[in-house]
Amino acid sequence: MLDNGYLYLAASRLTVHRSASDWALVIEIFEYSPRGGVPDINVHTFASTFRNREPEHRFGNENAYRTYLANNPHNESQFFYPIASLLQDEENDEFLSDFACDISLRGHMVRLPEVGEYQTVGIMLEDFPRVRVFEMCRYLASTHREEILAKSTERRVNVLPEMKQILQLEDWHHPDVCSSELPSNNETFQQLAQVIASNDTSLYNPTMEPNTHWKNWPEGGTL
Repeated sequence: MLDNGYLYLAASRLTVHRSASDWALVIEIFEYSPRGGVPDINVHTFASTFRNREPEHRFGNENAYRTYLANNPHNESQFFYPIASLLQDEENDEFLSDFACDISLRGHMVRLPEVGEYQTVGIMLEDFPRVRVFEMCRYLASTHREEILAKSTERRVNVLPEMKQILQLEDWHHPDVCSSELPSNNETFQQLAQVIASNDTSLYNPTMEPNTHWKNWPEGGTL
């Protein structure tokens, strides 16, 4: 759901993996949740089978664990945190501190933009000159995309090692799940199903315009 009311979308990527007997779709989302407090990458894996499923001890008891598996037979989710340090406002952590000038991203320091630079990548600050954390995330999505999205090991955290990645999409036409549009009725996922079944990537030939940019999902983060 790219317009999840609890999450501000910044960037996304989709990869397709398969072997002779199994398949996996991985959708990685770089996002900011005010409830979570810090930006993260949520790696959603949809697959015929998994590795590294959530361990039983995290569910408190066997019955809760079995219920989880029964309700989520083909989906798993993991979180990663590419930003190691971020100076946020002490009174309202949805804003960057006025003293924030850089961040630690994947182990190296990255200079944060001046407030006037956000507009150059299409971001209009809601509380100019103050900068919200999600606005900073969206700026990074434009300037440091490879670093704020998942590394290969993160992307494949739940994917069987024998599976081969056969397709990578930087944008696509995503269903409006919040409005009850099903992936099974969506051209993108219909074609991806054909790609997986045939191992023929040429069958992905979309006619609909991509809509995965955050500007297309204005309801995200508004709850």
